[in-house]
Amino acid sequence: MTEEPEHPASATASASPSASYRAPRQARSAATLARVLRAAEEIASSAGLEEMTIAGVAERAGVSVGTIYRRFEDKEQLITALSERMLERREEYVAERLRAAEPSLSGVMDAYAHALLQSFADSSSLFPELLRARGAKALDRGARTITELHRLLLEAAAPYTDQIRRSQPQSALDAAARAVLGACFHNSVRPDSATGEAARLRYAEELSDMAVAYLLTPDRRRTAHP
Repeated sequence: MTEEPEHPASATASASPSASYRAPRQARSAATLARVLRAAEEIASSAGLEEMTIAGVAERAGVSVGTIYRRFEDKEQLITALSERMLERREEYVAERLRAAEPSLSGVMDAYAHALLQSFADSSSLFPELLRARGAKALDRGARTITELHRLLLEAAAPYTDQIRRSQPQSALDAAARAVLGACFHNSVRPDSATGEAARLRYAEELSDMAVAYLLTPDRRRTAHP
């Protein structure tokens, strides 16, 4: 069977050293694994994790059931790999958008808000289900992704911290990054989330405007209370 080319980011995510399954050593095997994970994500996104089966994934990926079992011990390991793939793709996408951001504080915040909303919008119904299915391990992996997304923003904004008018610029940037990330994640799990490109664009702009307005506003004078 002829192997189809795979996007480099997907292949990288497929061979993650942190995954508990048997990682591929050859490019052809990596392409097959990426196709299997893509098929698993498609089925899980449309039908849910409960309806996703090894046989169904094999059929959609165009491989044998044995091919999947040579890589994964069971469905649980396949779900673990799927979680890794989705989270690593988010990290890569946000990093790419930040590298392409307009070179200014507002440009970085715009890119961050848009990238987060878009990345969470992909398979938005599946992401919370994966966290529930994987329990504490998924939450731990998710926490690592949140830490990495936070780091990417701080790194991209570092050249523009002199524009921040808060008394503690680094702490203020940290707070703004957390607020935008939290709002984007909340949007992905709420039933009335901003859906569609136009709605996401407006919401991202609002989040970015709020973050930048906060960063460019001097601290309030606080009155000491007895």
